[in-house]
Amino acid sequence: MKHWLARCAVAALMGLAAINASADAGALRAKYTELREPLRNNPYHRPIVIDSAEQGDTLKGDIYAVLNHPYDALAKSLQEPADWCAILILPFNTKYCHPVKGDKGTTLAMRIGRKADQPVTDAYRIDFALRQVAAGADYLESRLAAAQGPVGTRDYRIAIEAIPLDAKRTFMHLSYSYAYGGMGRFAMQAYLSTAGANKVGFSVAGKDGNGEPIYIGGVRGAIERNVMRYYLAVDAHLASLTAPPDEQLDKRIQTWFDSTERYARQLHEMDRAQYVAMKKGEYERQQALLQ
Repeated sequence: MKHWLARCAVAALMGLAAINASADAGALRAKYTELREPLRNNPYHRPIVIDSAEQGDTLKGDIYAVLNHPYDALAKSLQEPADWCAILILPFNTKYCHPVKGDKGTTLAMRIGRKADQPVTDAYRIDFALRQVAAGADYLESRLAAAQGPVGTRDYRIAIEAIPLDAKRTFMHLSYSYAYGGMGRFAMQAYLSTAGANKVGFSVAGKDGNGEPIYIGGVRGAIERNVMRYYLAVDAHLASLTAPPDEQLDKRIQTWFDSTERYARQLHEMDRAQYVAMKKGEYERQQALLQ
């Protein structure tokens, strides 16, 4: 009797999960229909829509994008913790990423630091719990969550959901958010008044006297830059999968850098040679630490 009840409970939960996934797939498909025109016509020269919000002590950035990669390639990658790390290490300030399996699931042990070469031990540690919410033939959702981050930040969330559009294209929604307290707010204000003073995001807040766009700045500009970097990392990773295995790392690195340079006003940090050398060095260091 107990075993029968347990089987019934599992079946009920599986049925509920299938219903929820179907509803989520429908909602994402409706979002694609809603955004079809801005995906076709925008200033980014690729099919994306960017949004950001600041609510209380939480910042959130969202990107909706049509990927010119098959849905199955994305679904397979997001089920592999190592592929997640291959994506997350591409931005300048990620210094280390390694999947760790434990009793409660898989964690991505990451180190976040300066946008330049830096020892792993000097970088901030942040541990993301990886959760696969859905992985079906017509909808996927994968989430990362970290309770604590660097300099008084907390409640980090990175989530990807996607649906297939056809055999070669995928519609993806990527969201990135975190919260901050007094220390985090102070650190952000210090950054925005120094190194980040002239940095901008992607949303247009208005136009100047010459009719040129005025891009949003401040904390919303910062979150938009970050979510764009992660989107470009996903795209670069998928592009690299078509190369032979021994060429994939170089292709990921080169593709990500090329993509960010298309938005140099927002994303440029260093020249190609410096970035490529830094990332290859970090990858080699990471492999050595795992031996």
